[in-house]
Amino acid sequence: MVFRILLGFIYLVFGLDYFLHFIPYQPMHTGKVEAFKEGLKGIGYFYPMIKSIQIAGGISLLVNRYAPFFAVVLFPISLNVLLFHTILVPSGWLMGVFLMVPNLFLGYAYRKYYNPMFVKTPVL
Repeated sequence: MVFRILLGFIYLVFGLDYFLHFIPYQPMHTGKVEAFKEGLKGIGYFYPMIKSIQIAGGISLLVNRYAPFFAVVLFPISLNVLLFHTILVPSGWLMGVFLMVPNLFLGYAYRKYYNPMFVKTPVL
């Protein structure tokens, strides 16, 4: 329950911050990091889509509705945050860990809900 609430809170807050800008910070990125972020922003739909998924997933985890589904949906985002902050901005690696550890724990805790996804040959 603690990891579910922690992960839900983090995703809800950072997802809402994209739209409402209530966290006062100005990250100064250069080089590859700036090019990466500007490329994603330049596409137009990517950041709003990801942040909307984060908000929906955060709410889902906080209210414990469809939590196993959103743990899977949020996993690639958590992995990307870990890789981004480990490879491109190493000073922020801890943020990636704060997302991956609860996400991995939830994946393990909800493993019984994922069994039907690992069927070699599905029967219709």
